[in-house]
Amino acid sequence: MRFPNFSLLLCLGLLCLPAFAETVKILVQSSPLAGSQYYAVSEVWPQIKPGDRLTLTREPDNRHDRNAIRVDWNGRQLGYVPRAENRAVAAALDRGEKLEARVSKLREAHDPWQRVEFEVYLVL
Repeated sequence: MRFPNFSLLLCLGLLCLPAFAETVKILVQSSPLAGSQYYAVSEVWPQIKPGDRLTLTREPDNRHDRNAIRVDWNGRQLGYVPRAENRAVAAALDRGEKLEARVSKLREAHDPWQRVEFEVYLVL
């Protein structure tokens, strides 16, 4: 027996999703938060929790990085998506794709790159 192409199965499965699920989220990236030592992480540390929603905002005119994506929590800037990992997320935001971000890990670490990790999801 021959099995259908995986891409075809995925497409057919996605067509059936509305009957079974309100939304589907696909993890596209897990990253440390860049630049947190310069922004509000220290001030909001007691309130922020794993699972909290983050807002991603494109900054195409950022003078340091044309793919810059600011990361905010409850209206407070926490930092940025790391430059080495932001190209695909920037392109998705530029295309108008729906992305969500959430805090995945918090650590009491001296190194600011190890304090906050977050995940980015594509929402279908």
